[in-house]
Amino acid sequence: MEWFHYVVLFLVAMVGGAVNAVAGGGTLLTFPALVWAHQLEIFANATSTVALWPGALSSFWRYRAELGSSRRQLVLLGVPSFLGSVLGAALLLNTANATFALLVPWLILLATGLFIVQEPLSRWQRRRSEHQVQAASLGASAPAGRWAAVLAFQFLVGVYGGYFGAGIGILMLAAFGFLGFANIHQANAIKNFNAMVVNGVAAVLFIVKGLVDWRLALLMAAGSIFGGYFGAGTAQRLGQKNVRRLVILIGLCLAASLLLRGS
Repeated sequence: MEWFHYVVLFLVAMVGGAVNAVAGGGTLLTFPALVWAHQLEIFANATSTVALWPGALSSFWRYRAELGSSRRQLVLLGVPSFLGSVLGAALLLNTANATFALLVPWLILLATGLFIVQEPLSRWQRRRSEHQVQAASLGASAPAGRWAAVLAFQFLVGVYGGYFGAGIGILMLAAFGFLGFANIHQANAIKNFNAMVVNGVAAVLFIVKGLVDWRLALLMAAGSIFGGYFGAGTAQRLGQKNVRRLVILIGLCLAASLLLRGS
């Protein structure tokens, strides 16, 4: 790698950290940047996961006060998150890089599609909040059958998150809405906890298997933290909607270029 690769990766991670702090979608920036820097796709995915995990931890820590009385629900959702992420990461470890490279454009398209539906989903949740002035704790009144469906869905979210990961927060918020939960801040706290579990489990397995380039992971982790702390203000001034549009545009362009390159 040339010196400018390191500079670009740090800057991309810094932007990714700022974007994650405002709208999410940092993986759609850091993963392609690592591939551009001549990292094999599986190594790029593993390194990106490890580099962005401190951001997941800080997001959970920032929202921890919003958990309130939802500790029981946190544990219930954490179990399938853990198990699913183990399976997803194991699947990745048993996928040949050539196969994963073929899947990457479609995974990026899937993640970009999830970001496209995030805004209407947020509007739906805000409307629910307006009609429920005093929201109950997450899932407090949801029937057992609905909880079973959400726990099964959360397992699949964990599998996807352990395998690739971009967009899992949007999937989780949709499931929490299905449970009848209207307090978006408490939902975000639980979402951040589960994202930290999923990414953390995957990161540990990737580290154990030696898939992480520590020089790049530490460099990008520093950039992500720096961007999340100092760059979030700039991203906020741009506006969440504009930041999200930029991430979606980048995701669509990346997927298109990768599909054309592979054709």
